[in-house]
Amino acid sequence: MTTTSVPAGSTDLPLYQPLSHALREGTREVHGKAEGMAFIEALMGGRLGQDAYTALAVQQFAIYAALENAGATLRAAGGDHGLVFDELTRLPAIESDLAHLIGPDWAARVELLPATQAYAQRLTACSSDLTLYAAHAYTRYLGDLSGGQVVKRMVQRHYGVPDQGVSFYDFPAIHRLKPFKDVYRERLDALPLDDERRAATVAEARVAFRLNQAVFAGLGERFVAA
Repeated sequence: MTTTSVPAGSTDLPLYQPLSHALREGTREVHGKAEGMAFIEALMGGRLGQDAYTALAVQQFAIYAALENAGATLRAAGGDHGLVFDELTRLPAIESDLAHLIGPDWAARVELLPATQAYAQRLTACSSDLTLYAAHAYTRYLGDLSGGQVVKRMVQRHYGVPDQGVSFYDFPAIHRLKPFKDVYRERLDALPLDDERRAATVAEARVAFRLNQAVFAGLGERFVAA
């Protein structure tokens, strides 16, 4: 398993806390910036259209293909320490959404942003490093289970997207979201990471949010600026 170096500026991380708390506190600022991106505010405010939501779903397809391939590789090697959950798998749901939103030939019609391609390349490295995978999985999946539920409601309210187009945000194998999130955080806290690798996990989670910001910025240039 690869040993991840700690990026500069990460020595102030609250490592005395459980890892899940350190991740939350260590990413609070950059998380807020991601949520405040112009594209997200416009999408959630009903100022765009279904095409903007569809473009977001296309980017998510590439992101989750890379993340879930990394998780499967890590688990197959016995290195995930229980952090890969089948209940969280999103890729089939995204594919179903895109088939509804674009059509059965959606795979031949997707257009990825350069920022999305860079994000996916970063995620590919997670397959050999639990430190990296934990950071990105935390950022994506707990976000889907929390704020993602709000995104679903707003998209359906503003743009009339039917259930067949927002199945990405549904977790049929998880009957109660909060208890599941509690279990996920417990798994994070139990990961066998020393202080250096815990710091690297929090630092990589910050990177994850910045990668998200870049994707939102690219979508903003396409839809908000227009």
